Amino acid sequence: MSGCQGCRQPDTNFDLAMAFQPIVDIETGRAWAYEALVRGPNGEDAGQVLAAVTEANRYAFDQQCRVAAITQAVAAGIVETGARLSINFLPNAVYSPVACIQLTLKTAAAVGLPTDRLVFEFTENEEFADTAHVANIIDTYRRMGFATALDDFGAGHAGLSLLARLQTDIVKLDMELVRDIDTSQPRRMIVEGLIAMFARMNIVVVAEGIETTAEYETLRALGVRYMQGYLLARPGFRILPPHALPEPASIGQVA
Repeated sequence: MSGCQGCRQPDTNFDLAMAFQPIVDIETGRAWAYEALVRGPNGEDAGQVLAAVTEANRYAFDQQCRVAAITQAVAAGIVETGARLSINFLPNAVYSPVACIQLTLKTAAAVGLPTDRLVFEFTENEEFADTAHVANIIDTYRRMGFATALDDFGAGHAGLSLLARLQTDIVKLDMELVRDIDTSQPRRMIVEGLIAMFARMNIVVVAEGIETTAEYETLRALGVRYMQGYLLARPGFRILPPHALPEPASIGQVA
């Protein structure tokens, strides 16, 4: 690891806390995964924390986020739930996929979180300096038994062209595709087409940003099994918050 560019960056200590939001399997009603969302030590929002991240300290930030996510999720009880832990990471902060994962592996082993329950997600809103390098990270993580997720699909720098080069295990539909999908025929048609395409590619679809029962019902009718959003549960600061599906009486009444 001595030759890793990240390891030569100056040390920066971030005082990080995590909030956890469930990704719910609507067929079982259980949390399929919990996404770890970075916060300040007193619950400050992600924007305030990310404002302190620079090119010089992003490696330290990425590494410390992974440690905080794993240790705080285990402290909150994730091991007993059987759910996965989805950790946001910065591909541009990973200089060597094998070297840069070592602290993550050590931390998971120390707190008893099986590494096959780790999901690493990145957003297409981040502009990549080297797409081939990101593809190598995804391939390396897959060989090591981790799942990867492309967040905010449908927004940002690419979209389908990025997916053609970076095929992750999971794709999370951006909330702009979800918002008002019950009243927007174009959104329904786009999401329906994406679901069919992802099924052929063996990619799991997660719909995020769900805020209304009508959105939930429409997505359910389209075949989306995994959902995330305020309708089901808001993020819990340092805890795994309870979640709930809409009342059964409303299911099936899709506009």
